[in-house]
Amino acid sequence: MLDPDNRVIMISGASRGIGLACARELAGLGYRLSLGVRNPEAQPRDGLGDDLHVHHWDATDKASAAAWAESAQAHFGRIDGLVLNAGILLPVDLETGDDDALDQMWQVNVKGPLALVRAALPALRESGHGRVVILSSLAGKRVLGPGNFGYSASKFAAMALSHALRQAGWSDGIRATAVCPGLVETDMTEGVSPPAGQFKIAPETIAATVAYALALPNHASVAEILVNSRLELAI
Repeated sequence: MLDPDNRVIMISGASRGIGLACARELAGLGYRLSLGVRNPEAQPRDGLGDDLHVHHWDATDKASAAAWAESAQAHFGRIDGLVLNAGILLPVDLETGDDDALDQMWQVNVKGPLALVRAALPALRESGHGRVVILSSLAGKRVLGPGNFGYSASKFAAMALSHALRQAGWSDGIRATAVCPGLVETDMTEGVSPPAGQFKIAPETIAATVAYALALPNHASVAEILVNSRLELAI
């Protein structure tokens, strides 16, 4: 396993939910963190280490990706990993749904992460053991009915980004993993009730999964990790 000491990880959408849980998990393991959020002043900082770097980042603003990566590189002198966590869920089903909502999900769930990958790629290649973890979803593996079409489409695309990056960066030591959770206890799923007798996954569980993927050595490539709280006959 790779030693987290001195390694620098960028995390998008780290102000709450899975992103904040990842930040606290990784800080506790000894990673140095650069957090990209829309409002840096509102970022919780407890438990995130003394050398914390927080920078403005907006998935809808392509220029902010390059600015954040440049600032993180200037602050730490290196970038070793990228956790692409930020995402949104809007109602767009197969037969109805606003095109603007679909465009928003495509921007935040696909194009925003792509801009970050492109901005951080030179530093990740220089690291020799660059790691990228994309928080996709089990919705990126299957579509649970036509009402889930829009979100699933964006997460299928996020899966493609992860696999394309794994291929493009392989010879430079870059390894990409798509972590695909089921229903997680976050603000995004506040109005969603799990089926009777089942439960939502704690963000801390996903954070531990992300930490595992980041720590794997170059000779152990794990393309996808599926995390569910219930039995599914097909995933």
